[in-house]
Amino acid sequence: MMKRSLSHFIYLLTAAVLLNTACVTMQVSPVSGNKRVYGYSWEQEKQIGAESDQEIIRQYGIYDDPELTEYVNRLGQELVKVSHFNREDTPQQYKDTDFTFRVLNSPVVNAFALPGGYVYVTRGLLTHLENEAQLMVVLGHEIGHVAARHASQRAAEQQLGQLAIIGGAVLGQSLGLDGGNILQLSSQTAQLLFLSYSRDDERESDKLGVEYSAMDGYAAEEGARFFESLKRISEKSGQAIPSHLSSHPDPGEREQNIPKMAAEWESKGYDMEKVDEDDFMKMINGLMYGENPREGFERDGMFYHPDMEFKFPVPDGFSVINQPSAVILVNETQDAVVQFSLDNENETPEASVKAFLSQEGVETLESDQGNVNGYANYTAEASVVTEDGTSLWVDISAIEFSGMIFRFLSYTTADKTNEYRGAFNKVSSGFSKLTDSSILSIQPVRLQVTKTQRSGSFSSFLPNPLPMGIEPEDIAILNQVSLDQTISRGTLIKIPKQ
Repeated sequence: MMKRSLSHFIYLLTAAVLLNTACVTMQVSPVSGNKRVYGYSWEQEKQIGAESDQEIIRQYGIYDDPELTEYVNRLGQELVKVSHFNREDTPQQYKDTDFTFRVLNSPVVNAFALPGGYVYVTRGLLTHLENEAQLMVVLGHEIGHVAARHASQRAAEQQLGQLAIIGGAVLGQSLGLDGGNILQLSSQTAQLLFLSYSRDDERESDKLGVEYSAMDGYAAEEGARFFESLKRISEKSGQAIPSHLSSHPDPGEREQNIPKMAAEWESKGYDMEKVDEDDFMKMINGLMYGENPREGFERDGMFYHPDMEFKFPVPDGFSVINQPSAVILVNETQDAVVQFSLDNENETPEASVKAFLSQEGVETLESDQGNVNGYANYTAEASVVTEDGTSLWVDISAIEFSGMIFRFLSYTTADKTNEYRGAFNKVSSGFSKLTDSSILSIQPVRLQVTKTQRSGSFSSFLPNPLPMGIEPEDIAILNQVSLDQTISRGTLIKIPKQ
């Protein structure tokens, strides 16, 4: 029941719900003007987008920078004006569609869209762009998904029995979703986030992204440099997917095709000169880079949360997935999970644990009341049998701390109980108050945009050491250069500062 299997399970669970709401019909496409098969009416798509938008906001949070948000929104609205939603031959039902553009508080490099006119970019994506032209290609790509109604087309295919493959977000990078996180979302929103477009869908959106940005006067070929960055991010993380296995076109393919498509629009007489590096760099100066340590981070086998002033150990071999709603610890072989979360529903540790134990299918093995490092605590062990017949052993522990109830939910397969019992106990019993002043006062890393006063290799401009475990190659990718590349005097570069 790790990330992939949980995602797959929830996908199967929710597919029926969504397919029951879909109704395959032939409708006019705002892009081609021809009739296509869709799973929803346009009014349904707008309603689905509005409902899911509120969940996205609650789950991932909006980056707290109104000026940056307004900047992204203004640029997005410019593209909507030249898109297929506002042309002479646009069918009336699509004209003047309201679009919403949001900046999500996520360090992951990505962007995605929901049906009906909701477009999201992460702060992580913005840090990896170099100018407005690149941003416009990305925003145009997302508007293209909405205009082509790709989600509705995929829903229609599913209704016809062609189940879509679960994939990452729109640009081919993981949005950082995990099983514990998806469980907080409705079936509709979870389905939308895990619905992967076909390669043809992605290529059509690439084409539309170039078209819209070119018509707005931007140097659309700049978008190719961003896809080169995506390729480098994937290669560095070791998660590059062979093009024949991915639902997204290979970033290298897109890197080559975008300049060709841009040249076609230039040959049609469009003035594509706007790059606007200065304006863009001014807007992202001070933008948070990477994880926000104020919201929790792991260092040397310990998870710290400076804002809430607690800490707990992370067992050897476990990775940390820190999400707004929960902290997930998962081991390398993905057969043991610890989920740590705030329980807002119950007022005591005992009530928190018993609320879990009272669920259907949960068999209590033993329970006990006590304390952890001076804090009231209630623990229990339980057995759960999943729908596929797998027997799980569950260790649950709730702790009262600073007027709040925190809960550790740890589980593995029944045959691995003795193997992981000690690791699970180490986590929950190690929960304690954070008192280290250097960690309590830690601040996030932010980008500092500077103009070079000399020429030199890019690596010569990097501080030593870099903060928060950031590697030199990360900053080179961030600036779309190589470490040994010569940077001319007067060049704007982005350097992380803490």
